[in-house]
Amino acid sequence: MKTTMTKRLEILKNSLAKKEQELEQKFDNHFASVKQANGQPLNDKRNGQSTLNKWERQSDGIRSQNESIEKTKSAIELEEGKIQNVEFMNENVIPSEILELVESGVLSQWRRHPNTFFLAGVDKARMVWDSKRGVIAHRYAHLITDADQRKDFARIYNALATILNKKFMEKGK
Repeated sequence: MKTTMTKRLEILKNSLAKKEQELEQKFDNHFASVKQANGQPLNDKRNGQSTLNKWERQSDGIRSQNESIEKTKSAIELEEGKIQNVEFMNENVIPSEILELVESGVLSQWRRHPNTFFLAGVDKARMVWDSKRGVIAHRYAHLITDADQRKDFARIYNALATILNKKFMEKGK
């Protein structure tokens, strides 16, 4: 299953590329600094300890950059898992009528809960596809205070409920 590139995933991958480039630059700086010592003894009284301290700071920077890269890789894996979960739900669980509205931009799908949908331009309220019962439900619709938003939500929700609940009734017979 091929994952689609979302904006968040694109940002994470760009961030990873920048961090890896910075890590490479830190390694280059560190090796140049070590090479600059040119085999001179570091136990002299003037610059030995300061050179060792500088190398330790560089090593700490490299270590923290590696940790940052690992966190970003973990975030990329998590995001790809969410995308795969949404794709699985869309292929196997979510009805095509809802997916058509998502593709047209009327509804947007929540990646955290792929069976939950938001209507564009409506605050708070959401529609939820209950796959066990085979019906569309709504949540937080009572919190819509704007009359136009309430009309828009009711129009889309009622149309979906009529179509999907009719399908469910036909299956049950």
